[in-house]
Amino acid sequence: MMELVQRASSCFIHTAKFSSPQKRRHLANSSCKSREKKSQTNTTTSSNFARTQSLVVRASDEVDTAVVLDKPTLRPPRFQVFDGSPAPFGATARDGGVNFAIFSMNAVSATLCLTTLSDLQDKRVIEPIPLDPLTNKTGDVWHVFLKGDFTEMVYGYKFDGDFSPQGGHYYDSSQLLLDPYAKAVESRGEFGVLGPEGDCWPQMACMVPSPDAQFDWEGDLPLKLPQRDLVIYELHVRGFTRHDSSRTEFPGTYVGVVEKLDHLKELGVNCIELMPCHEFNELEYYSYNSVLGDYKMNFWGYSTINYFSPMIRYSTAGNLDCGHGAINEFKLLVKEAHKREIEVIMDVVFNHTAEGNEKGPNLSFRGVDNSVFYMLAPKGEFYNYSGCGNTFNCNHPVVRQFILDCLRYWVTEMHVDGFRFDLASILTRGSRFLWDAVNVYGNPMGGDLLTTGTPLSNPPLIDMISNDPVLRGVKLLAEAWDCGLYQVGRFPHWGIWSEWNGKYRDTVRQFIKGTDGFAGAFAECLCGSPNLYQVGGRKPWNSINFVCAHDGFTLADLVMYNDKHNLANGEDNNDGENHNNSWNCRQEGEFARISVKKLRKRQMRNFFLCLMVSQGVPMIYMGDEYGHTKGGNNNTYCHDNYINYFQWDKKEEASPDFFRFCCLMTQLRRESESLGLNDFPTAERLQWHGHSPGTPDWSEASRFVAFTLIDSVKGALYIAFNTSHLPVTISLPELPGYRWEPLVDTSKPAPFDFLTDDVPERDTAIKQYAHFLDANLYPMLSYSSIILVLSPDNDA
Repeated sequence: MMELVQRASSCFIHTAKFSSPQKRRHLANSSCKSREKKSQTNTTTSSNFARTQSLVVRASDEVDTAVVLDKPTLRPPRFQVFDGSPAPFGATARDGGVNFAIFSMNAVSATLCLTTLSDLQDKRVIEPIPLDPLTNKTGDVWHVFLKGDFTEMVYGYKFDGDFSPQGGHYYDSSQLLLDPYAKAVESRGEFGVLGPEGDCWPQMACMVPSPDAQFDWEGDLPLKLPQRDLVIYELHVRGFTRHDSSRTEFPGTYVGVVEKLDHLKELGVNCIELMPCHEFNELEYYSYNSVLGDYKMNFWGYSTINYFSPMIRYSTAGNLDCGHGAINEFKLLVKEAHKREIEVIMDVVFNHTAEGNEKGPNLSFRGVDNSVFYMLAPKGEFYNYSGCGNTFNCNHPVVRQFILDCLRYWVTEMHVDGFRFDLASILTRGSRFLWDAVNVYGNPMGGDLLTTGTPLSNPPLIDMISNDPVLRGVKLLAEAWDCGLYQVGRFPHWGIWSEWNGKYRDTVRQFIKGTDGFAGAFAECLCGSPNLYQVGGRKPWNSINFVCAHDGFTLADLVMYNDKHNLANGEDNNDGENHNNSWNCRQEGEFARISVKKLRKRQMRNFFLCLMVSQGVPMIYMGDEYGHTKGGNNNTYCHDNYINYFQWDKKEEASPDFFRFCCLMTQLRRESESLGLNDFPTAERLQWHGHSPGTPDWSEASRFVAFTLIDSVKGALYIAFNTSHLPVTISLPELPGYRWEPLVDTSKPAPFDFLTDDVPERDTAIKQYAHFLDANLYPMLSYSSIILVLSPDNDA
């Protein structure tokens, strides 16, 4: 009788005689127990020795003889296994090894899974390390410490527990999950390229940190620019240099952005707001788009997979070096920006994740502990305040600590200067089925119980961020709304949070295009929106002013289209905002009469001038400085093509025209002490005017707003907006011994729209208006704005 033994014990017997089957079983059991004990103390059992090719057992009447036909090759264990520590979370290189720690309150078992990059592609785990609940778990934290060779190794976890969606649990022990605290995620190395066998969601795993990983910051320190002095530029890393005309060595990458930072410096930008750079899957929406003949992508990136990991496919390194290269390239971008006195703000998406609703993939949070990380209804349904399938449970104690740890990491390790929080109103919503204030604050707050998602006047997460010793000193910008809660002017702020001022955008668009009834509201915008921020103790710089952003029309499209044109998205023009407050200047589309094109250029200059003379912090959207058009598409989330790419050849064409105007306007703002005040202007500094001095018109029919601003550098500025379809001649304030000199007039063609000293025939241009100015008058065309500067009257 012959018997095949499939696995060898820790000590192979070449020839042995056993007196009885019972003794054989005893020896085998002893060997197994010894092996298990050894595994728990210092080694794993999965790779102690190579398997034997064959082990044959022969039987006789009284004795069995075991004969090893092929002697196994011994190899040392890959890892030594120790209990580990519950802190810090994530994988941490220390003491000659790596400590792994992860939270999961409801899992009944956990396995740390290590594999190589090549095996990851085949979804093979080569080093599973089961975690003992007695020795590898403290409270709700699973942990283990390993020593060994981690070269080319990546890791993930498998958890087991209840699979009961109605109870809020989605445990599946077959799923390899990402560590929420992983510092880099490995899957595909090249943007837009499918995984093995055309898989849009190939298996992902986490980078194992290396104690040798280093980056030379060259003494880089936070710039800490006063927020009132910022000019923010919303930038998409890939879109900024992916177009062929960028002529960069590494288009579409962090390094590519570095190659073009001098453009931002020339424009007058001193802060870039990066659209999402956390790891996301651009193939999430991958499908053929018959309209354009290409494939839809998740281009914007508002669908985070991991919050600690920089987007690996924005790097030139890709998967090389298991993600360390991507981390260093992001650091390089920050360091080089700081060298140019440019701060870096990250757009972070803590309102939802890429896992979506119950039909979405199990990538990380859902499989680790779904009921903790997401807002759930009583029967396990996903609340959807984000409009993207799920809502991150931000005010749960574990989740808010996770968010704080993440933000601190990007500040301390990656040197970023602040954050813009996407759909930030979700950060103010109460967590779980019932929210118990006693557990959070130690005492009730006007009623103990609140249903999940209830807006909180003092949300714990915002409180913690606002009073954190690391985070309270960085820029904190809130997009103060979500799908059901609009908080512009009312976002819980602790005196330090700023807001994307959506009301500024809407009001300015309405007034500039000539809508009645907005003169008074427009004046509030010019003053930094004191109606929104002054009562709560905030300052003008708490208002982030913008006319255009990634979501909506570009500046050029704002003056070319009355309606959205989103057919290229493949959704029959049903997606995107319908109310854009735009005006096509009397003809729809890019191709128009010369007179219409001139009016459009005038309107673009009006919008940009308004942005630069308003109190608060101006934000420019990428490409608006040269007039980038998306063909009237106001929802370009899915296009990895020319629609979203910065077109550098177009910028070169616009340099003597609109780009020049933008550069000069940012320079004027920077040079003028009064255009970035630390507090709201008062009557001592600012006086309002109408067609005549000191007589502003705030009526419903008014389309004219003018004011003078005392400036310690320029002396005084006279700024006026005529958004009527009729021209007007205005009377200027009289100041004995001084006269007003023209500086900016958006109705004039370049270069006379901004009269710098080097403009050819400048003196002739000024003389054309001398007889008006001598009479303290100035003619303004329809839909135009002007800036005049007070200067001594040498003829007085």
